[in-house]
Parts: sequence; C-alpha cells; structure tokens
Amino acid sequence: MKTNKQNKKEKQNKSELQSRSEQLSGNNNSQTATAPEKQQPTAPQKSVRPYVNFEERDRNRQLPVDKVLDTLRQWMPRAYELAEVVGKWIWISFPEQPVETLRADLSQLGFHWNNTRKCWQHPCGETLPRGQQNPREKYATYFPADRIAA
Repeated sequence: MKTNKQNKKEKQNKSELQSRSEQLSGNNNSQTATAPEKQQPTAPQKSVRPYVNFEERDRNRQLPVDKVLDTLRQWMPRAYELAEVVGKWIWISFPEQPVETLRADLSQLGFHWNNTRKCWQHPCGETLPRGQQNPREKYATYFPADRIAA
C-alpha cells in the first residue's frame, strides 16, 4: 500500500499524469508556479413562489361560470382562448407547462390542477363526487372563445 508521500513523489515525477481536478482546471502542467484563477461559485437561484391568498381562492371557487370567464378574458387572455366549459366546470389544457406566475394566477382565481385529466379545472361552485363516466360525454361542452369569435 502506498503512502501519501509516495503518491506525491510519483506525481512530481510524472507530470503528464494529472488528477481529475487538475484536468478540469485546464492547468496543463502541474509544475507551473502560477495557480489557475479560481472562479467564484455562484449560488443557486432560489425561486420565490408567487403568493396565493387561499381564503380568496376558496371564495373564487364559488364564482359562477360567467364571472370566471370574464376574469379570464380580461386578465389572462391566453388561458381564456384555451378554456373549455364542461358542464358547469371550466377546464384549461395548455400545450406545454405554463410559467409559474400564470399557474399562481390560475390558482388564485380558484383553479386546481387535475393530474388525471392533465388540465386546470375550476368547479364554479359545483363540487360533485368523481363519477365513472367521462364528463365530456355526460355534459355539454363548448369553447367560449369560439362563441365570441363567431
């Protein structure tokens, strides 16, 4: 078994072999007098989650369909374009994950993420137990943005 002194001697004798840290530092010759410049490690950026007032969110979950759609149209037009009314609920399915601030705004308005259906849902005051049937087959559905454009 080699000792630390023996390892250091071998390292000095074989300058072409470098440790992993020497290879990564870009220092080609371990015998040089100048040490590579140390880069200051950057602290990972902590994301500050947007604030959601859950008392207001609970009140917003009781809003009727018309009121929720008006709010979406006024404050979140992109979400309004994707909104689908299924029975008395509003579903929003985004093609890709929306930014965190939009998710917080939807949550504040009373929407919640349904991981089974992969969409944001607003109950509009109608909370029923989960049924076995697909709600799109059971209830009338429409896209409110299509009705206004027509």
